[in-house]
Amino acid sequence: MCKKDQTIYLIGIGMGAQDSLTGEALRLLGDCGCVIGARRMTEALKGLGKPVFHAYLPDEIRGYIEAHRKYKKIAVALSGDPGFYSGAKKLEAELEGYEVIRVPGISSVVYLASRLHTSWEDAALVSAHGRIQNYIHAVAHNEKTFLLLGGETCGAALCEKLRYYGLEDVDCWIGRRLSYEDECIIHKKGSSLSPEDCSGLDVALILNAHPCRRTFCHVEDEEFIRGKVPMTKSEVRAVSMAKLQLHEDAVVYDIGAGTGSVAVEAAMQSGTVRVYAIEKNPEGALLIEENKKKFRTDWVTVVEGTAPEALLNLEAPTHVFIGGSSGNLKDILKTVKRKNPEVRIVLNAISLETVKEAIEAVEEGILKEPEIVQIAASRSRKLGAYHMMTGLNPVYIITEGKA
Repeated sequence: MCKKDQTIYLIGIGMGAQDSLTGEALRLLGDCGCVIGARRMTEALKGLGKPVFHAYLPDEIRGYIEAHRKYKKIAVALSGDPGFYSGAKKLEAELEGYEVIRVPGISSVVYLASRLHTSWEDAALVSAHGRIQNYIHAVAHNEKTFLLLGGETCGAALCEKLRYYGLEDVDCWIGRRLSYEDECIIHKKGSSLSPEDCSGLDVALILNAHPCRRTFCHVEDEEFIRGKVPMTKSEVRAVSMAKLQLHEDAVVYDIGAGTGSVAVEAAMQSGTVRVYAIEKNPEGALLIEENKKKFRTDWVTVVEGTAPEALLNLEAPTHVFIGGSSGNLKDILKTVKRKNPEVRIVLNAISLETVKEAIEAVEEGILKEPEIVQIAASRSRKLGAYHMMTGLNPVYIITEGKA
C-alpha cells in the first residue's frame, strides 16, 4: 500500500510542563504544521504558536488529518510516553496508510522514580486510569508497584481497597502535578491515605514490605476460613487446578464454589485471571467473601444463586470448574458450552449419582471424549504411639476441552 503524503508524529510530551519535553519532541513540534490532542495536552503546548485541534478519539484525529491535507507534518500530542499506557496503539491502527513516527517522552512513573531516588525496572507497572486492572494483586505480590490513577473515584477506590484487603501498612507516595511549579509528592501509610490525596491524574508508588512470594499458589486446607460448607480438599484441588491449565486473561467459573478454595487459588495464579464463584448457599457465599478478603483476590466475584440460571448474565468463560451441580449437571454443561464451545471443563464427582450424570452427558454428546481420573488420597493421623492412614472420599476428576 502506498503511504499517504502526510507524516504523523505521535509525540510523548511528558507530564505536561514544557520543561519535561525532550529536545527531539521540541524540534519536531517546531517542524509540524499543526498540533492535535486532548485539551489538557494542547494547553501544555500553547506557547508554540501552532494551529491547534482538540481531539482524542482515534477517528476524530484521523478526521482532522484528512480535513487538513495542507499540513504535511502533523503532531499528535500524547501524555507521558506513547509506549506506556497510551492511546498510541489504537491511534496507529486508525492511521493505517500514513507514515506514523512515535517520539518517546518522559512518563510520570520514570519521573516519580527519579524524584524518589528509586528504580522502576524492578516494579509492577499498573494503570487504573481509564481501564480496569487488578492492582490489588500487584500490590499484594510485589514489593514495589507504580500505579497510574485516574481521578476522584479511582483514588477513593484505592483507599477503600487497601484497607479492605489488610494493606494498611504499605507505604504510598502520591505524585501530583508532576513537572509543574506546584508539583507535590505526598507520603502516607495505606491506613491514612485519603481520597483527597489521590483524586487527580496522579501516579502512586506503593511499597509493600511483606509481599506474597508464592510462585505456585497452592493453599493448604487449614489456611482457608472454614464453616459447615463443603470444600474441595487440598490433594484433589491440586490435581483439579493442574487439569484446568489456566492461562493469562482466563475467565473462570467456579460452580458450587463452597468456601471458595478453587476460586481463590485460581485468582492467585495471576492478576489477569477473572473468577466468578457461583454458590447457592448464603453461608457459602459469605465464606467466599471472607476468603477473598483474606487472600486479597480482588478479581473473585461472588455470584449467589443456582446454576445454570446464575450463569446467564456472566461473560463467557474460558475455564469452568464444577464442584457441585445440585442435579443440574447436564444443563450447566449445555449453558457453558453455548457461551463458549471451546471452554475447558474440569468436573469433580464424589457421588455415584454425579458420575452417572457425567456418563449420561457423554452418551448424549454433551461431553466429548473426556479424560476421567480417580483420586483416592489418604492422610496420616496419630493414634497413640502410632500413625494411621485415614482415607478421603475418592473423587472422579473429569476433564474436557482445549487447554
